Amino acid sequence: MTNSVEEILNEFPYQLILGSASPRRQELLKSLGFEFLSRPIKADESLWPKDLEAQEIPIFLAELKADAYEEELKNNQLLITADTVVWCEGKVFNKPENFAEGKKMLEALSGKMHEVFTAVCLKSANKQTTFYDASKVYFKKLKSDEIDYYLTNYSPYDKAGGYGVQDWIGYIGIEKIDGSFYNVMGLPVKKLFEELIKF
Repeated sequence: MTNSVEEILNEFPYQLILGSASPRRQELLKSLGFEFLSRPIKADESLWPKDLEAQEIPIFLAELKADAYEEELKNNQLLITADTVVWCEGKVFNKPENFAEGKKMLEALSGKMHEVFTAVCLKSANKQTTFYDASKVYFKKLKSDEIDYYLTNYSPYDKAGGYGVQDWIGYIGIEKIDGSFYNVMGLPVKKLFEELIKF
């Protein structure tokens, strides 16, 4: 007989540690029903080898963050790290550093389809697994004043590609998404739930 969701959550054998400062990731993991500790990890995200492409980049970075966790994991602890990148026409779009960079990114994504890859690394004291999810996002042709309004009022400088799917620009600019909406937000929660139970 399979366990109920309540039993799975109550009897989950690990204390979860989320190695992320992202409020979106914290909100999504909490919404799955798991209790966890938040322990943001500082890792140099510019260190990925430049020959990596698409999903290879967040896979590398999620594992880099897991390796950068400074405390020793106890037997009952499970660390979750994640990374999200926007990939369009063979180029990676990271977090913009300023208004000008954000505008350049959104102009490049305007009127096109891009892919969002989020990789998640699960690491315990004696085991590690990494997986990823991919979503296709279709933007309408954005007007210059729409981009300016968004960047001025929402400051999306902590978000890959310079936008948040759950923000104003998502409401007015995204025509459709093929794949998980939550993956675009920064955590593929369906896959994560399955992988946590498997782990």
